[in-house]
Amino acid sequence: MPERTVFQSMAQRHVVSVVPTATVYTAACVMTRANCGSVLVIDTTNALLGIVTERDLMTRLLAKSLDPATTTVADIMTRSPHCVVPETKVADAVLLMIERGFRHLPIVTEGNKIMGVFSIRDAVPREVQAAEHLAEFHEQVNDALG
Repeated sequence: MPERTVFQSMAQRHVVSVVPTATVYTAACVMTRANCGSVLVIDTTNALLGIVTERDLMTRLLAKSLDPATTTVADIMTRSPHCVVPETKVADAVLLMIERGFRHLPIVTEGNKIMGVFSIRDAVPREVQAAEHLAEFHEQVNDALG
């Protein structure tokens, strides 16, 4: 059985996005309507500027007592997020997410077309387990190399 790609595994095949001047309140409403845990921040040419996740809402807005009605997504977004191409294998994407500590990974083609976001929820347990084993192996190799 061939390993699935991130694009094949995405639960949502449409891009959920806002412009950088949108308020965090607007972004939260967009995420709620789309039933997703992140929103991409794009400019007027559809270039990816950043990503806002549920964790960003909690740590960069609520924990700092900022007003979601006046704070823009540009103020709290993760700028220039790490992206993968649609052909990336799910296990490789999950490994990257485990090693870097994030749960949402924008998918962008070689020609910079935004395809959507791969979420850790899109990975099946088998692939998460394979990535965890690979992460443990990498850690053991790093320890051995000093």
